Amino acid sequence: MKAYVLNEAGAVESLVLKEIEKPEIKADEVLIETKAISINPVDVKVRLVDEVLTMIMGTEDRPVILGWDIAGTVADVGEEVSGFKIGDKVFGMVNFPGQGKAYAEYVASPADHIAIMPEKVSFEEAAATTLAALTALQVLQPRVKRGDRILIHAGSGGVGHFAIQMAKGLGAHVIATSSAKNRDFVMSLGADEHIDYREQKFEEVLSNIDFVLDGMGGEVLENSLKVVKDGGKIVSLPTHEFPEDLQLEADRRKVELEFVLVQSNGKDMNTLKGMLEVDELKPHVSKIFPFENMADAHVQIESGRTVGKVIVKL
Repeated sequence: MKAYVLNEAGAVESLVLKEIEKPEIKADEVLIETKAISINPVDVKVRLVDEVLTMIMGTEDRPVILGWDIAGTVADVGEEVSGFKIGDKVFGMVNFPGQGKAYAEYVASPADHIAIMPEKVSFEEAAATTLAALTALQVLQPRVKRGDRILIHAGSGGVGHFAIQMAKGLGAHVIATSSAKNRDFVMSLGADEHIDYREQKFEEVLSNIDFVLDGMGGEVLENSLKVVKDGGKIVSLPTHEFPEDLQLEADRRKVELEFVLVQSNGKDMNTLKGMLEVDELKPHVSKIFPFENMADAHVQIESGRTVGKVIVKL
């Protein structure tokens, strides 16, 4: 089978398409013939920085195969697997954090990391509704309740566009930031208010926020603490070590400051499946690249201007 291997962290040219052996499955795994792959900002960070590559993949061994988000058809099932059969259409985030090895024509996945695809969605839409959607679900579900005023940064991005929809489903009042050109898209997802981050300083116009989802870090995170109310919550996706002064101020005001790293979870995938089936969740796929053009998909994500999701199609 064909797969992209990474011998060392670096530029997009480090991703090399080559012929390798098809993976063998364990008793609790299924073999999936890949039809679509979702590309995320974490894919780019892992490819670029060796320390991040080692941390997320859980190994210093090289070469590695990147990728975690897939949709495809079941080609084989392990002897202990009962929930799937050959021919099933499935989707999921495989072994994250860890070695998902999704940039390949065939992927071996634990059966409890995937779900059956809803009939109404395409492989591309299913692949899109994986890491980013799971992140939004795992962050919001335990922390947001009806009536909360919540702020979602980068509302037009992968995690953001899912988070807006989920937060509305939880009964929250949603304020989202994006550029002016993406305002209509963000509002169409259900946001109650929009802030153009280039023209407005959110920290000057907002206050009394119950929860902030920060996908940016840095100054955005620091300013988010200014708008969240005492006893509120902030989850930062890119920041796993908070500056001491920021943590002290959060502690003083009893604000929960958390880093959350998404985890593969088949039960959560089935929750997403249910949301897709009743149109509570609609993935937005803005770009689709052929498998041979994986580098172009990475360049698109690296631009930082992707609306919704980028998909690679096999």
